[in-house]
Amino acid sequence: MAWLPKNTVLVPVDFSDASAEALKVALDLTDSREHVHVLHVLPYLSPVEPGVLFGKITPETRLAKATEAVIKRVTDAGYGGVVVAVRTGSPPKEIVDYAKEIGAELIVLPAQGQNVLEAFNLGSTATRVMHAAHCPVLVLKG
Repeated sequence: MAWLPKNTVLVPVDFSDASAEALKVALDLTDSREHVHVLHVLPYLSPVEPGVLFGKITPETRLAKATEAVIKRVTDAGYGGVVVAVRTGSPPKEIVDYAKEIGAELIVLPAQGQNVLEAFNLGSTATRVMHAAHCPVLVLKG
């Protein structure tokens, strides 16, 4: 049981080990798994991607498959019972928008620099979320 339990915690995930660690931290900050929302953000697909061009991939099928994958990953890791959502778009914008929609009290996310300059700071997604979020953001540095 958390010392100051939160009722709604958002954890953006990207299938990395750091995301799994952020999920563990979020679960420690709540009394119930139903209070933890896991969000995965898919990038936009280019209209010239072969799957899109040949009609094999639609936005709906892509979201459905991604949702299945996130649920399986979370369940296989032993974290069943959390709320899972998948969105398409810019990760910082989608994270902030989803946090507002669910009334998140806290966002827990790992900082993962994607280039040499970001390695000395926080990742660009973490930085953008921190600046735009309506609620506190707990950034876990590796």
